[in-house]
Amino acid sequence: MPASPSANPRPRRHLVSVWNPSYASSAMDEHLALLLDLARQDDERRLRDDDLYVWWGKVRSPNRQQPLAHGAEVRAVAAAGEVEQSDETQLYLTDYRSLYVADVIGVYDGELPATEQTHVPAYYRQAKLSCDFWFRLGDIRRLVADDTLAVIEELKLLRNVHYNDRPVSIYGGMVDLPLVVTRPDGRRYFDERERDEVAAGRLWAEWDAEQGSGLGGIERELRENLLGDAVWRGLEPAVRTFLAAAERDFRAHRSDAAFDFSPVVMHLAKALEVQSNAILRRALMRAPTKSRMAKVQDKTVDLTAHESLTLRQLAHVLATERDVASALGAVLSDARWLTGQLPSILDAFAEVRNPAAHASRVDRALATTWRDQLLGVGCQGVFVELAQIRHR
Repeated sequence: MPASPSANPRPRRHLVSVWNPSYASSAMDEHLALLLDLARQDDERRLRDDDLYVWWGKVRSPNRQQPLAHGAEVRAVAAAGEVEQSDETQLYLTDYRSLYVADVIGVYDGELPATEQTHVPAYYRQAKLSCDFWFRLGDIRRLVADDTLAVIEELKLLRNVHYNDRPVSIYGGMVDLPLVVTRPDGRRYFDERERDEVAAGRLWAEWDAEQGSGLGGIERELRENLLGDAVWRGLEPAVRTFLAAAERDFRAHRSDAAFDFSPVVMHLAKALEVQSNAILRRALMRAPTKSRMAKVQDKTVDLTAHESLTLRQLAHVLATERDVASALGAVLSDARWLTGQLPSILDAFAEVRNPAAHASRVDRALATTWRDQLLGVGCQGVFVELAQIRHR
């Protein structure tokens, strides 16, 4: 008997494309700058919320004589972002050194109306570029900066629909763009709750810009020379950014005994919260209702729907909630460490993080001790343990 249409739903489809640096000094920077300017107008209430977007054009090469491969399918995938707003349609954009993911909320065929030009970077007009169609992007999030090897590894997580579902490869595989791909792990990048908790409700493009410059080189250094590829891939994208920001600030002031290392501690604390909450939520997503419930601040809540837990709340839940621990043990490879050793680490670090959050000074020795323990300098790091936790 054939399966019903809902029994094996087709995986959500996404898109992969590249930007050509010959069109502008930095095509991605042009789009981000425009999106950030629109976000500022939105903050100043000079822009309607539904006008916060930027157009990305699929530039038509003057040398291409044939119709665009899979053009109708690409349009259908992009259109799904407008019709099915409860889910994500992702457009991965790369110049092979860096990788971004954009939230596709619509698509437009042909030349855009003049009324839309305020949402289009000027270089399209200046270079008189013609586009097959336009993607309307509600947000753009940085995944990798200045690290080709990391781009390769990230793209391997996607499967090329028109290449027998093989992993996407930048060597020989970037043909007939945009690629139509699926993402077997179902990773979401524009979840509103995550954005509220990490970026305070702002666009990811704004949050990325606020982290400052120089993080790409630090991320590559952490991946190549400290944590390793497997651990790095096991960390949430926001966690990688927080760790790089902490390491950047630590290295810049390592020789300054008078420096207040509170920012380093705060970045590390946020990374620890985000990674631990992500593991907990994903592991409990399919658990029985009883196993998802826990007492948080005198209230019994569903951990998969509740806001992110603080370090102390995480420690309490992991150490005392037996049903939660049992559910974690059933699905995770290293649940004993998670419920046995991690709670005491979280509690101890909260003792440092909480004063740091309230303007108390953190000295170099204390920051160094926790930086080494969490990142694994001379020991098995806490983030190494967290990143190696797998579903059975």
